[in-house]
Amino acid sequence: MKLVSWNVNGIRAVLGKGFLGWLEDCGADVVCLQETRARETQLADVPWPSGWHRFWHSAERGGYSGTAVFSRMEPRKVTRGMPQGDPDREGRLLTVEFEEFTLVNVYTPNSQNELRRLDYRINRWDPAFREHITALDRIRPVVFCGDLNVAHHEIDLARPRDNTRSAGFTREERDSFSRHLEAGFVDSFRHFETGSGHYSWWSYRAGARARNIGWRIDYFCVARRLLSRVSAAAIHPEVQGSDHCPVSLDLARAR
Repeated sequence: MKLVSWNVNGIRAVLGKGFLGWLEDCGADVVCLQETRARETQLADVPWPSGWHRFWHSAERGGYSGTAVFSRMEPRKVTRGMPQGDPDREGRLLTVEFEEFTLVNVYTPNSQNELRRLDYRINRWDPAFREHITALDRIRPVVFCGDLNVAHHEIDLARPRDNTRSAGFTREERDSFSRHLEAGFVDSFRHFETGSGHYSWWSYRAGARARNIGWRIDYFCVARRLLSRVSAAAIHPEVQGSDHCPVSLDLARAR
């Protein structure tokens, strides 16, 4: 089973850049999207390919945030938003329960310029998210994925010394992500790859992508008891259309 996650930086924009062809060709069984920035009603005329169940969670504010899950398998249950903590008015969390595992698609709030949203993220969003995934994991194994808006270690961005207090690389954000993992999860990409130079987001400025001056902020994290079923985790920088690229997870079905 192949799972793919991609911050598309606007679904309507990426639709004009070959998204539907990519969707059919990527070989995924489930695709999680972040930063869709559209309501489902705005996509009514899209010629979606057959064979996909589609679930949307849009922000109350138009043209902002949002998540979606496309699945070839029909899930047991789909939940939009955070069941505890603040209501998810920004469409950042979409939980899809399958028979063998629960998939949580998340678009973590960015701490923004001057870290003006850091307190909200560290003291409200992240603890509520952690409570959500650990509660679900007590029922069936959890896979969470998406744009977590944090480079966990220095190896996860090209210029760590220049970004010590930048949003996405503060000690507070990195420690909070560590607490997610300590709650019983594994960063699947780092389970297989310990080398540097692997990024999933690049600024549009100064040719950063061509020069591979990037950050790894998109993840698939799996419950420890699922790790034996993970055969591969990858980043796909060759896929264009957004300032992020897709990341993927190959998960064997239970025997």
